[in-house]
Amino acid sequence: MPSFASLQNSMALEALEKIKHYCAYQERSHQEVRFKLIELGIFHHDLENYIAILIEENFLNEERYARAIARGKFYYKQWGRNKILQTLKLQKVSNYCIQKAMQEIDENDYIATFQKLAQNKLALLRHEKNKFTKMKKLQSFMLQRGFEYEYINSFVKENF
Repeated sequence: MPSFASLQNSMALEALEKIKHYCAYQERSHQEVRFKLIELGIFHHDLENYIAILIEENFLNEERYARAIARGKFYYKQWGRNKILQTLKLQKVSNYCIQKAMQEIDENDYIATFQKLAQNKLALLRHEKNKFTKMKKLQSFMLQRGFEYEYINSFVKENF
């Protein structure tokens, strides 16, 4: 019959393998991993040890996570910098990693994406008769996408 210590050890190994698989599947933030470990019943000192193992074995890397999020949210979802920044802050990513992540967005791509989204939204609003309403809807849409007010204001001045 297995002893209590060996049972705990096998449970710990099983939890470690589960969390490694969780991290290997896609990039994860430290906060996501902490919540998952708590779900698996890992707390306090053990939780910190698991995090340390994951970092040491390169399953968990905050900078790599931040860069992947910035690239994905911009190039696939076409989010602006403000929305990406908020997402990273909500995941409690360090300021250093956030700065590194923002470097993943090419300025020319950013401007081109902004212009494309703004032009497409303007085309959808072509039937709007009231110029002020059209302008406000465009501004709200672009702000919601996370683009900076300076870009939006410049576009509005050029097109209204």
